[in-house]
Amino acid sequence: MMRRLAILLAALLAASPLGAADMLEGGARRGGYAGEGEMRYAAVSQGGPSALPSGSGPVSRIKDIAQLQAARDNQLVGYGLVIGLQGSGDGLRNAPFTEQSIRAMLENLGIATEGGRARATNVAAVIVTANLPPFVKSGSRIDVTVSSLGDASSLAGGTLVMTPLRAADGEIYAVAQGPVIVSGFQAQGQAEQVTQGVPTSGRVPNGAIIEREVPDGFQGLTGMVLQLRNPDFSTAIRITDAINKFAELRYGKRVAGEQDARTVILQRPADITPARFVAEIENLQIQSDTPARVVVDERTGTIVIGQDVKIARVAISHGALTVRITEMPRVVQPEPFSDGETAVEPFTAIEVERPDSKVAILDGPDLQTLVAGLNRLGVKPDGVIAILQGIKSAGALQAELVVQ
Repeated sequence: MMRRLAILLAALLAASPLGAADMLEGGARRGGYAGEGEMRYAAVSQGGPSALPSGSGPVSRIKDIAQLQAARDNQLVGYGLVIGLQGSGDGLRNAPFTEQSIRAMLENLGIATEGGRARATNVAAVIVTANLPPFVKSGSRIDVTVSSLGDASSLAGGTLVMTPLRAADGEIYAVAQGPVIVSGFQAQGQAEQVTQGVPTSGRVPNGAIIEREVPDGFQGLTGMVLQLRNPDFSTAIRITDAINKFAELRYGKRVAGEQDARTVILQRPADITPARFVAEIENLQIQSDTPARVVVDERTGTIVIGQDVKIARVAISHGALTVRITEMPRVVQPEPFSDGETAVEPFTAIEVERPDSKVAILDGPDLQTLVAGLNRLGVKPDGVIAILQGIKSAGALQAELVVQ
């Protein structure tokens, strides 16, 4: 009987216009993803839990290393006036748009401004910016940032007049008003001037009132996207495994699937609200993972070395080379009773010193050993930066070197 079935199957494959390999490939294609469009929405991981080794990173909640892309921030911008400055506003001759704005504001308030020129120096034209977070409702308040547009020297003590804030679609979503808080200051005398911080920029805490909501459609979402703040394949797999392990116990099925190093796709079960579903999975803890990286900033001398950075065994010599050249010409006298003349003979003394020269062997199997080896050299941060760049060029630094 089994022999007859085998002969029949061989005959069917031979008679098919597609070969056996094509039929098997088509069956695999039908059983898996059908195309790129379906890969984006296929949320459930096709395999079981991964066999990844335990990571060396910290244990973190999913909400701390990934963010939900179901809703997004929106940027708002507006043009307004800051009044009440103590003679530190725009010079109306150098900023004519400030004078035009003053006239337009007064006309809107029912005050005629025909004839004459405004000479007030306590007004400054500013650009007001804000981020409209998701899920905010009408009547909520957000912070705004105020920055001088003209030649005002300081915004300290000023008050922002009611300013509409628009989004990219041109619609007004918020209105800002309130006292401006400036972190810097400026003091000036006849012969000296002292400035600390940026007195021409400030904030208005809770200075904007939301007038229009941004529709998000969050309640009807069935497919959701988690994006990692630091993309990493291992971390994405661990997030997927942790969510699926929880979901199999809680919902009886797998709900997560990894897409790439940054993206994890979720499928919300039908018997739970989106808010409750996100709240349950965002508090799951996983062990994050990051690539080995060394970040150096040559301007400030800042060095940040990651936990997994390792250095192969190398010998390093580092020290200040001092070359001193001294010219000491000598006078040469002729022998007595000779016809010779007194002459000056050049003489140069060259000294080479390396007082702080040290040779150390670095072998960094872990971060503590690496830092201890660098400290043994007794070099300053700029010297450590040069040493790390040299080690990277020698191929002994097992990490990515980022120079800012």
